[in-house]
Amino acid sequence: MKCLTRFALCCLTLVVAFPVWSVTYLVGPTRTYTTVDALLNQVDLEPGDVVEIDGGTIYPGGLIVEFEHSGLAGNPVTFLGISNGGNRPHFFGGANNTIENRANHVVFENIEISGDEVADTRRCFFHHSHEVVLRGVYVHDCPQQGVLGADTDSGSLTIEYSEVVNIGGDSRDHAIYMATDEVAYPGAVFRLQFSYIHDSNFDESTIGGNLIKSRAERNEIYYNWLEGAYYHELELIGPDPFGAQAGWSEGLAREDSDIVGNVILHTEPFGSILRFGGDATGQSFGRYRFVNNTVIRTNGGSATVFRLFDGIGALEAHNNVLWNDGAESLRVIREVEAVWASGMTTISGSNNWIKQGATFHPDGFAGTLFGSNPGLENAAGADFRPATGSPLIDGGTATTVTAGFSPANPLVLPAAEPPTAPFQTQTARLIDGPADIGAFEWPDADLLLRDGFEGT
Repeated sequence: MKCLTRFALCCLTLVVAFPVWSVTYLVGPTRTYTTVDALLNQVDLEPGDVVEIDGGTIYPGGLIVEFEHSGLAGNPVTFLGISNGGNRPHFFGGANNTIENRANHVVFENIEISGDEVADTRRCFFHHSHEVVLRGVYVHDCPQQGVLGADTDSGSLTIEYSEVVNIGGDSRDHAIYMATDEVAYPGAVFRLQFSYIHDSNFDESTIGGNLIKSRAERNEIYYNWLEGAYYHELELIGPDPFGAQAGWSEGLAREDSDIVGNVILHTEPFGSILRFGGDATGQSFGRYRFVNNTVIRTNGGSATVFRLFDGIGALEAHNNVLWNDGAESLRVIREVEAVWASGMTTISGSNNWIKQGATFHPDGFAGTLFGSNPGLENAAGADFRPATGSPLIDGGTATTVTAGFSPANPLVLPAAEPPTAPFQTQTARLIDGPADIGAFEWPDADLLLRDGFEGT
């Protein structure tokens, strides 16, 4: 145990309990601790402690936050970047990892993380811990993995209000690649919300990976802008049997996903937008719920929206826009590789808007609206809100949960909208009457003024 002063006591073992105050530590070029490494080498952080890191400075990568710096549930240790001239503290490079976190109950907020191809940075942020939050974090230019969760020792992770961009050196490197350890942390959740994730191709001369790949026990993908995967925008599958620790088996847990209120923009030539179930290395037999998302294939190409693969339990889809901007048709479902847990196709859904001419739209979808154009405000300018007169307006349903199809505790209807640019604050979704189809609600001027908002 390293020595530190709290209540003027140093390395003293006490036999009576008394409250310990949290401490704020300052890190920066002019501070007592010039780097986070220097601080952690001298101090064991305690629950509630805050490490304020001066922005406008590049700090060396290779930072490891060990377990002894853990917080507690509801009382985390926080590494907080203090912007300087609009610049976050920037952690750069490092062999293997820029930042590796082994501590539980930790928040990393308002920091910048990037890799270095020369130093062979394999992971910009390496997560093998529990109850960790990345908030307002800018992760970019990682030549291999962006945010990676280890197969073992990884619990719950939340990424929110963040941007992850320009990552992935080959088909196995992804902007976000998550897993949870179902033996060490049963019930762990990967949540991605209010974030702008794009471009999973670090080098135009090489093949990139998926935008988001997750083997977590539960995925909650809420209110994000997802764009520019070299392969799938979302690949949500089961644990890797060869990476799991002793005691794990495929039947230990079912891996479910709740995907609500996202813009999913597929811009690259690859033929599938989403893959659910498995990838030939791990299958989930999970339930996949897909509600109020706007899915668009740009650049005039055809694509499959739902690529169902290996063991899968159910797919449920309500209030989604499925559209491409060219003359070629979409394929809604591909299930030839699917292995259904029930022994038969298990798909339900309602009130989706699908481009006219789409193929393989399932019998389980009810109340589908077909058309040539969903009536978006300015699709060419990436404004995917419903325009006045759009068929999306009031076209949704409030019945978005089906017994036997939905994961537990789903987000029934979206209460917010996804960001349209990085690091936006949360925008409430104002629903008047039936919900609109897609990730955005029509900006009715009367509704906005009634609720105290100005303009549209």
